[in-house]
Amino acid sequence: MSWTSRIMVYDFEEARAFPVLETDMHIEAPNWTPEGDALIVNGDGSLFWVDLENPELWEIDTGLCIKLNNDHGITPDGETLIFSDHTYGQGSVIWTQNLGDDDPDPQRVTSNSPSWWHGVSPDGKTLTYTAVRDGVFGIYTIAIEGGAETCVTQSAHHYDGPDYTPDGQWIWFNSERSGNGSSDIWRVRVDGSDAEQMTNDERVNWFPHPAPEGDKIVYLAYPEGTQGHPAGKDVELRLFKGKGETPETLVSLFGGQGTINVPSWSPDGVAFAYVEYARGLVD
Repeated sequence: MSWTSRIMVYDFEEARAFPVLETDMHIEAPNWTPEGDALIVNGDGSLFWVDLENPELWEIDTGLCIKLNNDHGITPDGETLIFSDHTYGQGSVIWTQNLGDDDPDPQRVTSNSPSWWHGVSPDGKTLTYTAVRDGVFGIYTIAIEGGAETCVTQSAHHYDGPDYTPDGQWIWFNSERSGNGSSDIWRVRVDGSDAEQMTNDERVNWFPHPAPEGDKIVYLAYPEGTQGHPAGKDVELRLFKGKGETPETLVSLFGGQGTINVPSWSPDGVAFAYVEYARGLVD
């Protein structure tokens, strides 16, 4: 086998997945650009642009931020990159940068760390992210320019993967707050009210992503008993069809961490991107 990572696209109209790019670099977490013509992925501490018509890895200059992780994205207007970085030894910090700047000058958003970006509001004004404050995990929001952060929800459990619904009223996330020792999919209003568990099955469920039209949720499902969100596992990408309904398995693959950590829907909601890995080559 000549590849380590393979970018894939699942197309709902064709009900199948097809490959976009294979590489021996360990890449992760595709975002789909609002124009619909490219993906953004991370690898080796950098971000890369992948033109869908000519799929190659083109490195994006992020200035002095050189240790990016797989929590990154782009604003709905396509003008601003958002990424999490730990270059300065303070844990993960969220930054923004004008896309296409010849002389990139990232702007720090979160003064507190660690903070891992996961979603941006439909109007592009607010970010949502996972953070640890005083040893406690929670879901937070902050203005894209920075300033005071708001804790949406927290407790003595793990929280991760917050992503906005297209109406901006809800944040979907995964958490172990049900107390059964497993991660499930939840949603909560942006003001922290009406928290509701949306999945309750034997799977360990992570990273829910609402579709642009709000009619679908795709998420990552690990095998029963999985701890955390490791790489190198037999996992499924599932379609949430409604509370109490059996989710549909869209894809079974070898992956996990890096497969679909951040929003990856096409702008028209017809497809989403993800990464799968060559079995035996991922730690």
